[in-house]
Amino acid sequence: MISFLPITLADRQWAQPLFWAANARASEYCFSNNLNWGQKYDISLARMDDYLLVKSIQSKPSYLFPAGRGDIRPVVEALVEDAQSQGHPFLMHSVSPANKELLEQLFPGRFLFDACRDNFDYLYLREKLVTLSGKKLHAKRNHINRFKEDHPDWRYEAITPENIEECREMCQEWYARMEDQKSESLGAEKIAVASAFDHFFALELRGGLIRTEGKVVAFSIGAPLSQDTFVVHVEKAFPEIQGAYPIINQQFVTHQCEGFLYINREDDLGEEGLRKAKLSYGPCQMVEKYQARLQEEKQ
Repeated sequence: MISFLPITLADRQWAQPLFWAANARASEYCFSNNLNWGQKYDISLARMDDYLLVKSIQSKPSYLFPAGRGDIRPVVEALVEDAQSQGHPFLMHSVSPANKELLEQLFPGRFLFDACRDNFDYLYLREKLVTLSGKKLHAKRNHINRFKEDHPDWRYEAITPENIEECREMCQEWYARMEDQKSESLGAEKIAVASAFDHFFALELRGGLIRTEGKVVAFSIGAPLSQDTFVVHVEKAFPEIQGAYPIINQQFVTHQCEGFLYINREDDLGEEGLRKAKLSYGPCQMVEKYQARLQEEKQ
């Protein structure tokens, strides 16, 4: 039986290289995401040969498609055995189209696959988010220009030990203003964002903020995900300040994401408003994800 243990910051030393070896564009393959959301999804890790195994438990246990290198057949078989030994159905999440094809080749007819649209990540060309060129992004440019006109003293800063507490305070104020919209998902996000602040420097996260009249009004935090993709974990701005969201989006990508072709802005969880906002930036691709389950466990 595989020995899964709750994820900790100390796991980063051995787990990060295996996540990196997967060279995946799905946000689940970022160590910082797993650590920060570890409490919400009860995430635990294990290692088998040169593969990292990730197990999460929310409503039901599920395994991330293994990250690493080498023969994956015995690794998948071991995960199926682990599920059976624990008495729960086998489920594997974040299976890419390429890995779906691989499973079908290695285990013909053994798995059923379900597309998980609410969990598809939004992928954008970095250059497009920087320039905001084209007719479809005209409104974004207008919002940024309005912000600059209304706040001529604005400036962008990288998050550092000197200003990170200002960002944390701004974030706490943002959540306080959302008290009338309390939800389970917002509460879980608040915990994950607090973890990102707590472990910001240990995780080598990158962050940026927008300041005007001496006050932080927006910030963003993310991390390298793969060789060509950067993932944005958190983006907050005071909504009453016109253009605050578009300008932190543009400035963060401009200053902190150099060298990356793509920007992953994660999924929308099926929330209509969030989906509309992410589609408005014109993603170049959706990072498709499937759930795999055993054929004999079809209900």
